[in-house]
Amino acid sequence: MHRISAANARSGNYYHQPDNQAASSRPGRYRHDTVRQRDNPYRTIPGRNEFPPASGAYTSQNLQCRSVTPEQDFNALVNPEIMDALLSKSARFAHRYDGRNHGQFASTIKKYASASKRPLNRAEQSQLMRFLQNFTVTRSWNWRSLATTLHSFTSAGAFTPHHPMDEGVRHTQAALLSTLLDAIIFKCHLQPGARDIDTQQITNLLWAMAKLVDNGQELTSGLKKAVAALLPNVNAQKDQFIAQGIANLLWAIAKLVDNGQELTPELKEAVAVLLSQVNAQKANFKSQEITNLLWAMAKLVDNGQKQTPEFKEAVAALLPHVNAQQANFKPQEITNLLWAMAKLVDNGQVQTPGLNEAVAALLP
Repeated sequence: MHRISAANARSGNYYHQPDNQAASSRPGRYRHDTVRQRDNPYRTIPGRNEFPPASGAYTSQNLQCRSVTPEQDFNALVNPEIMDALLSKSARFAHRYDGRNHGQFASTIKKYASASKRPLNRAEQSQLMRFLQNFTVTRSWNWRSLATTLHSFTSAGAFTPHHPMDEGVRHTQAALLSTLLDAIIFKCHLQPGARDIDTQQITNLLWAMAKLVDNGQELTSGLKKAVAALLPNVNAQKDQFIAQGIANLLWAIAKLVDNGQELTPELKEAVAVLLSQVNAQKANFKSQEITNLLWAMAKLVDNGQKQTPEFKEAVAALLPHVNAQQANFKPQEITNLLWAMAKLVDNGQVQTPGLNEAVAALLP
């Protein structure tokens, strides 16, 4: 059992609003806010996606899922009664506790940030981290709880470093991340039959890890180990991923590599598996997913990925769909697509008729 303890963090009122505008002036920076939410059970990019409710009823009234509006007092979400209920539930079931109530609490924080249309500001983050000093993560948690907790807190901006940052807040952030990653690594190393992880959870976990480093968290050895531990599950469940999940996974892997994750044999194998699925599901990708995929491929090549036959086939499979969906691309998607094509050509992509047609379709 891991327990987070830290000195009380001061609540400040300084907050630097992150730039949520299209970052088209920065080559290859495909900002998460450009990825639109769809009515799809695989809503995993960006942070606004909603998890399906965990199975089973929640008996604590304090932990009931509720709609949160920006006008609600943030204090209502981080009051001592809620933490007492979480600690009580965890203590009552001990090693049999699956973490569902903790995951549901994390979801309420994400809903607050989503309703506020912004990540947690510095004061809210400090208040939350003081609240989470006794937030206990154990290896008995199931995959749903681990994925929901990490994804929800990341989406809400709970782990985004602010500058300056109180040392107590920094310590609690690091401790909470460490215990979450430890549980993920532990569960990945269980026997295959005991892993019990599904494709949505794989995608959400890798997306959250990519977003952590994209938001300024250091790519620590623990984070690298967690990524490496998750990658074999991509291969094991390759036939179960739907189109959006494939696009989100390749985006996440490319973002991690761009921030220092090594191109290990396991990572290359996961990329190869996903590229084969791009070709198989080429007709199912929407405009934003085509953009994510081509951006990810270009970024991977720019960081050392070889243009293998599977890679070239995936690019060739996507290019006709750029022309077919030319009317659906948003301005930033057009920018990112043209950047991706230029980067691919710069790294050896042949200027085929298909590529020339895609460029011609975007230029108007």
